[in-house]
Amino acid sequence: MNREKAIVLLSGGLDSATCLYKAKGQGYEPVALSFNYGQRHKAELQAAKRLAAHLGIEHQIISVDLRKIGGSALTAEIAVPKGGEHLTQEGSIPVTYVPVRNLIFLSLAYALAESAAAAAIYIGVNAIDYSGYPDCRPDFIESFARTAALASKSGREGHGADIVTPLISLSKAEIAAEAVRLGVPVALTWSCYDPQPSGPNLVPCRNCDACILRRDGFMAAGLALSPEEIYGSPTERA
Repeated sequence: MNREKAIVLLSGGLDSATCLYKAKGQGYEPVALSFNYGQRHKAELQAAKRLAAHLGIEHQIISVDLRKIGGSALTAEIAVPKGGEHLTQEGSIPVTYVPVRNLIFLSLAYALAESAAAAAIYIGVNAIDYSGYPDCRPDFIESFARTAALASKSGREGHGADIVTPLISLSKAEIAAEAVRLGVPVALTWSCYDPQPSGPNLVPCRNCDACILRRDGFMAAGLALSPEEIYGSPTERA
């Protein structure tokens, strides 16, 4: 088995980019995996492409149309919440939650890891300063790892891919500081759920949950960054 290869789920956001750099820094040959899942915009996919190209690594994109399922502000005509009001409401799961998205993504990543004989799968889930998604929590990750091992040839043979969640217990400030420490080109990343048109480009709205959590993380870390680094650079409309 190739113990140097790792599949890294790369959405194009700050957390997944930090995971990508951590995997590389820990000696793995990373393979970036992104998903075209019918999301409301493609800015994050463009960011993922830029990040993979910046590192000169293999980048795969798998298409799975979750818009046919809907039920989320990211895959249906549902307004993206603004202002971060629900972020202070404990136990609240926002409408930007995509039904069992990480279960679907991790299953496909595990299949790719088995096919590519990869030793690990990195995913940037976070259970501290996060938006309340149930598929970002430690009990889900632990349960998935056990189930995937039972469902796979590699797992049954005792060499299934490890599920690595290096950010799961970090605050957003700690993630922001780690990204800068690792040299992540943060201006190339994209977090915004609801980008706004600006000429030929899309720009971050700066007011959705993702923008607020990202901004607050950088501020809490005390990092002196440009607006493009704090929110992400404009990207061409897809």
